[in-house]
Amino acid sequence: MNPVVFAVCLMLALSLARVHVVFSLIISAFAGGLMADIPAATILAALPPDAVAGVTELGVVLKLKYLVKVFEEGITAGTTTALSYAVLGAFAVAISYSGLSQAMANVIVRRATQGSGHYVKWLLIAALLLMSIMSQNLIPIHIAFIPLVVPPLLVVMNRLQLDRRMLACVITFGLVCTYMFVPYGFGDIFLNKILLGNISKFGMDVSGVNIYHAMFIPALGMLAGLAAAIFFSYRKPRHYQDLPVEGAAEQVAVKRENIIVAVIAVSIAFLAQKYTGSLILAGLLGFAIFMVSRVIHWQQADTVFNSGIRMMSMVAFIMIAANGFAAVMNATGGIEPLVRDSVAFFGNSKALVSLAMLLVGLLVTMGIGSSFSTLPIIAAIYVPICVHMGFSPLATVAIIGTAGALGDAGSPASDSTLGPTMGFNADGQHNHVKDSVIPTFIHYNIPLLLAGWVAALVL
Repeated sequence: MNPVVFAVCLMLALSLARVHVVFSLIISAFAGGLMADIPAATILAALPPDAVAGVTELGVVLKLKYLVKVFEEGITAGTTTALSYAVLGAFAVAISYSGLSQAMANVIVRRATQGSGHYVKWLLIAALLLMSIMSQNLIPIHIAFIPLVVPPLLVVMNRLQLDRRMLACVITFGLVCTYMFVPYGFGDIFLNKILLGNISKFGMDVSGVNIYHAMFIPALGMLAGLAAAIFFSYRKPRHYQDLPVEGAAEQVAVKRENIIVAVIAVSIAFLAQKYTGSLILAGLLGFAIFMVSRVIHWQQADTVFNSGIRMMSMVAFIMIAANGFAAVMNATGGIEPLVRDSVAFFGNSKALVSLAMLLVGLLVTMGIGSSFSTLPIIAAIYVPICVHMGFSPLATVAIIGTAGALGDAGSPASDSTLGPTMGFNADGQHNHVKDSVIPTFIHYNIPLLLAGWVAALVL
């Protein structure tokens, strides 16, 4: 079996068996690495001279040393991402101290007590969808808003008997479809810098490609999945107990001047991220504004910053482990033959070749857990195949963009599923795999796969 296929399937099986995602990633990475036929010369060249002195043939111990080295290098490459999450977590906690998130929660709770349940249900769904969309561009804090906004609203959700699986699908749609379709904030990184940048790097001119035109059909596929989750799959009431909520933001006094400072801080953070491309700088600037304006006092700074780091530490740690997993999968050399064998099997059929590329993209992203990490890996292989098969630049962008986004929703290691779990499991009634991973996989990967396939054939 291909080592990448084996490793990803093992990781998914372990996650379904409720092994922690970090352990699943580490175990699967080394299992796949040991299974791979890595050239002895590659292993010996990567290890220090004292480790290979006198070695005449490759052994398991040396292979493990090589895999450990590759895994650790992958972890190192993920430290920037981890630091970004930590800073964004601190920025998000600072926003909660300003009272902005509490003010939004208060509005919804007040509507829930005064208005009809049907009206409040749609207000809540719309609010979560809007916040998840804005977290990708207008307020670039990604999933950091979830543990601040969702836990205070769990009592309202329980009263309305809303199915949290449906709400997880709502948030995941905003997190994934936004960066996949809107080229601002995280979407600018995914679409312009990584997707178009890598396609150009590997030999195809995409200067005239309209990104909205290329990704419109795949985005429609995700929209269809969202509609299915809201109006069909999870429309029935689901009962939850009113249990103590852990991780809810502190009740703070909502002051008008603090709300104004929060809006200014969010605006400056957005501009900093837009023009520098650095989420770390954006988060630090936003945090600094709260301190200078004394919304957060100097004596509170350590407490607030540490709270943000703790809040995001699990997600950051899983992302780091996923980077190590991705590095080992690259080192196995199994991705390229997986693509080429799949494509060769279907010969000159554009329909079947494009389907094979999308399925491989789904498999790779499910394992790595990050569309942003998948794109550079598959672009180097997919661009020559698309040129050979005669796909237009527009269709090529749609294929590779969809193949990268496939698997982000529905991966146990993805922040698009980890984020909703952090919020909805604050009272211990939302299982990560059963209530976040499986629902988002079914409602987004299947329609996105079909929509990407259609886009490949009609563009």
